[in-house]
Amino acid sequence: MQRDVIMPALGMAQDTGKITSWLKAEGDAVATGDPLFEVETDKATMEVEAQSSGFLTNIIAAAGDDVPVGNVIALISETAIEIAVSVATSPATNEPTDFPDDNQLSNGTNIIMPVLGMAQDSGKLISWNKALGDAVASDDVLFEVETDKSTMEVPAGAGGYLAAIMADVGEDVPTGQTIAIITDRKPDKTYSQSDIKAKFVTPIVELATAPKTQASMPAAPKTAPTTPRSDGRILASPKARRLASAAGLDLAKLVSAGHPQPYHAVDIDVLRNLPTECSNVVNSIVIPRQITASAQRAGTEEFLMWMLEEGGVTITPSTLWGSFASGAMRAAQPDSPDIAVQITPLQGDSTTLLNPDQSRLSKLIETTNPASIILRDLTGSHITSLNLGPADAPTITIARDGDTLRLSLDFTPDQLNDAAAIALISGFANRLVDPLYHLL
Repeated sequence: MQRDVIMPALGMAQDTGKITSWLKAEGDAVATGDPLFEVETDKATMEVEAQSSGFLTNIIAAAGDDVPVGNVIALISETAIEIAVSVATSPATNEPTDFPDDNQLSNGTNIIMPVLGMAQDSGKLISWNKALGDAVASDDVLFEVETDKSTMEVPAGAGGYLAAIMADVGEDVPTGQTIAIITDRKPDKTYSQSDIKAKFVTPIVELATAPKTQASMPAAPKTAPTTPRSDGRILASPKARRLASAAGLDLAKLVSAGHPQPYHAVDIDVLRNLPTECSNVVNSIVIPRQITASAQRAGTEEFLMWMLEEGGVTITPSTLWGSFASGAMRAAQPDSPDIAVQITPLQGDSTTLLNPDQSRLSKLIETTNPASIILRDLTGSHITSLNLGPADAPTITIARDGDTLRLSLDFTPDQLNDAAAIALISGFANRLVDPLYHLL
């Protein structure tokens, strides 16, 4: 099966687009969402994504060409072999004899289903804002369309009279297909979808049957799954959310199943077909736990001052605490391999250190390894405690309350057992009280 690559309407009143470059060569494998070519309009230059997977064939328009909106400029085919095509030089029109009651339609302006999103291949008509025979201005809202990503009002893009409507409300219309005709003068006769759609709309590209010269090549690679957001938000289009809500389905089940985000309307069928979980829901609930402690600030402050005076070394308190967190974790779980401590300040970027308890404080090693433990430093704020729920790793939070450092350890049973958690927070607090002893 081949799919047309058309010149999209990137602006509501756009009638042509200039191809500035092709980002894929003829015969290249493409996946849905791959940048395919660049288009320049009078508003901007934008990358246009492939709307389906396969192989790019039959490039008709070259870089530098101005192409009318809706014209086919290439194909995405199942194989890399170029197939025989017959290409019209402009969108097809009908002879006046096709409409003996009114030949204005042949000279009218075709209104097409625009491309409102880079990977859109159809739009659902929600409503017509003008009736047949109505006068319209180019910036009047002509119809409302729903895509997989949003619902938008679409201006007419041309002034005159609405002489023909060739798509009904509720219909999914391929992008680039003519859905209405606007004539310069008031028409003597108007035409509905049932009157002329079958007669008026003719394809821009007719595919000729061509013998296969080689076996089908492998399909283009699928796009990689999107990594779930750390804030737990599910990425889904408005249409997908509406369909899921109407069917009483939970998009979170797609996340649990590892289905890649963002979710669109086609993913709702996948959601419907997911196996029903029979396990006890109560047993699947993650119950966060928290242990609190405290330590005097004096131990940290006196140690940092000693390092500055005796060795000329200046480090931040959170760097010292990162070393203590690593040491306390290693003592609580002696079989731990490399320990990565993610230090998260109140403001600024996080830093992850590799085995800071085994390195000199002035020569710590940063790493991209997943955090074994998170150290949240709130001492620069007025916050004295917080509980944000479980994170990806056990989390020690340090807050300041007068001369005291308030400590809390948030964890889940699958991260730490109770004994290890108690040993971890106790060992960390002991190191704050007497830093020099534990470092030596």
